[in-house]
Amino acid sequence: MWQPALFIGLAAALASGKLIFSPADLSETEYDFIVVGAGTAGCVLAARLSENPDVKVLAIEAGGSNEGIIATIAPFLGVSLAGTSVDWNYTTVPLEGYDNRTLGFTRGFGLGGSSVVNLLTWNRGSIDLWNSWAEVTGDDGWSWNNMEEFWLKSNTLVAPADGHDTTGQVDPAVHGTNGNVLTSVPGFPTELDPLVVNASLELGGRYSYTVDINGGVVLGTSYMQSSVGGGERSSAATAYLYPVIDRDNLDVLVNTRVTKLIETGGKKSKPEIRAVQLQQTNDDIPVQIKASKEVIMSAGVIATPQILMLSGIGPRQDLRKLNIKPIVNLPDVGQHFADHPAVASYYLVNSNGTFDSLLRDTNLFGLELVKWNTTRQGRFVNSPANTYSFLRLPDDAAIYENFDDPSSGPTAGHMEIIFVDGFAAFGPLTQPATGSFLTILAGVVSPVSRGCVTINTTNPFADPLIDPAFLTNAFDEYTMVQVMKDTEKFLSASSWDGFIIEPYGDLADASTDELKLQYSRTYGSNINHPVGTARMSPKKAKWGVVDSELLLKGADGVRIVDASVFPSIPESHTQAPVYMVAERAAALIKSKYSL
Repeated sequence: MWQPALFIGLAAALASGKLIFSPADLSETEYDFIVVGAGTAGCVLAARLSENPDVKVLAIEAGGSNEGIIATIAPFLGVSLAGTSVDWNYTTVPLEGYDNRTLGFTRGFGLGGSSVVNLLTWNRGSIDLWNSWAEVTGDDGWSWNNMEEFWLKSNTLVAPADGHDTTGQVDPAVHGTNGNVLTSVPGFPTELDPLVVNASLELGGRYSYTVDINGGVVLGTSYMQSSVGGGERSSAATAYLYPVIDRDNLDVLVNTRVTKLIETGGKKSKPEIRAVQLQQTNDDIPVQIKASKEVIMSAGVIATPQILMLSGIGPRQDLRKLNIKPIVNLPDVGQHFADHPAVASYYLVNSNGTFDSLLRDTNLFGLELVKWNTTRQGRFVNSPANTYSFLRLPDDAAIYENFDDPSSGPTAGHMEIIFVDGFAAFGPLTQPATGSFLTILAGVVSPVSRGCVTINTTNPFADPLIDPAFLTNAFDEYTMVQVMKDTEKFLSASSWDGFIIEPYGDLADASTDELKLQYSRTYGSNINHPVGTARMSPKKAKWGVVDSELLLKGADGVRIVDASVFPSIPESHTQAPVYMVAERAAALIKSKYSL
C-alpha cells in the first residue's frame, strides 16, 4: 500500500467515554459476555449486547483508540495506514506463487479494527453467496432472504459529500435507511468516471453497466459504494461503539491482549471454556476474567486462530509439537485461509487531473487537506477509486475442462477490476518522479488456492505464520491472466482514445499468457480480504470449527464472530458481510438468553 509520510495523521486523542487502560482497573472479575477483539464484528456485538442494561459486557482490544488520527477519518488517506500504529504490521511467509516474496499484511489494530484501515468498499455479496452458505451449513438463516434484515440493520445510504444527483449510480431501494454504518457513492468525481462508464456501455456483455451491485447480482461495471458519510469514514468504532461507550454496563479495555482461553469446567469429552487470560506485555502476571454466559472471539482471521491454538484448541498433533496440551481437537483451526490475489497494472496517461501531482507536492497536498478539514469536500472525501467491474470468466473458458466453477453461482464473479486515477502503489513499485498515471488493480475474487495461519511458538506476543498461498492453483493462475486480458479489452474501448499513452514498465512486455502470469507473480499483492480460518459447518459435521450458530465445536462457552467463520470467500469486498454476520450473531445470542 501507499506509504507517503505526508499521509500519516495526528496523534490519537482518547475516545470519549470510559476506556479502561489496564486490567487492574476493571471493576468486575466476571461479566455476562466477554468480546475478544473490538474490531468490526466486536464493536457490533459490544453495542448490541449492551442494549440490555442488565447485561454486563466487556470488550477487549489489543490496540488503542484511533480517534483524532486524520488518516483514519479522511477516506482518501486510508491508503497510508498500512505499517502505522493502527496496523498489526503482520508479514506473510515467503509466498511460492509470488516468487517467494513476502507481503505486508494489513489488519486493523485498535478500536474498530480493519473497518478503520480498509479502503471502505461496501459490498453485500451476491444472492448465490448467501444461499451457498445456507446450503453448506444446513442453516437457512444464512440465506439471502433471511440475511436481508441484517443487511438493512447494518447500513444507511446517505447522499455523497458533494450532494450530486445519484440517479443511475445507486438504487436506494436495496439499502438500509436506519442502519448504523453510513454508506454512499463517491462524493468527488474524477476524469475516469465517464471513461469507465462509457466503455462499459460501448462494450456491453460481460462489461455491461450495473446501477447497483448490492442488489444481489455482483457483476458488471458500477460506481463504488463506500462506508463514507459526510465526507468521513464510517467505521465500526464510529458507527457502533463510540455512540454507546458511556453505558454503565459496558467496559472497553484497550492496549490489552487475550493470550489464552481458560478451561473452567465441563467434561473431558466437552470442556467448558468461559474465562480469558489477559496480559499487556509478555512479562505481565496474567489476569483472568470470567464470562457467565459466553466468550465471543472476534479477534479476526489472523488472531482468532492464533489464540485458539495457544489455548489448546486446534490440530492436536501440531499443538503437541509445541508442548501445548490439546483441549479440543479441531484440525480446521487456522486452515482453509482464503484471500483475493491482485496485481496493479500502470498506464501513462495524457492528463493533468490525476492525483499524482498531489502526492509529489506538499503544498498541493496541504491545501487539499485544509479543504477537507474545513469543508469535508474535495478529493479526500473518497477512497482513491470511484469505479470498478466484476466479471465472470467467459462461458467457454478452457479452464472449465479441468475445473468446476468455484464461484458461489451465476450472480457472483470470478474477477474484479478497479480503476484508480493516479499511480496507486499496490505492490512493490513506487510512484515515479514524473508523469500522470492510470492504475488498474485487477484480481481473482473466486480463488481456489487455500493457505493457513499457524503458530511456531507459545509466545502470544509473537506473530503467527501467515500464508495466503496466492496463485498456487492452476485455476487462479488462469483467472489472473484472464483478468489482465479483460483489462486490455476494456481499455480498447473508444472512450479511452487520446487518454492512455502507453503501458508503464514491465507491463509493456507482458504480451503472452506466460508473461502475464510472471508479471502477476513479480508484482502481485492482495486486497486484504482474508477469511475462513475458523469456518462454520453443519452442527454434526466433523469438519469445521464452529456450527451454523457460530458456537465452537467440541466445547461449551465460546462463540466465534468474525470473517474467520466464513465457509467460503465472498466474490466481492468483505467488510459488509462481516457486519451482517455480527448482526445475526447478536440476534442469535439475544434469542438464546432471552435478552
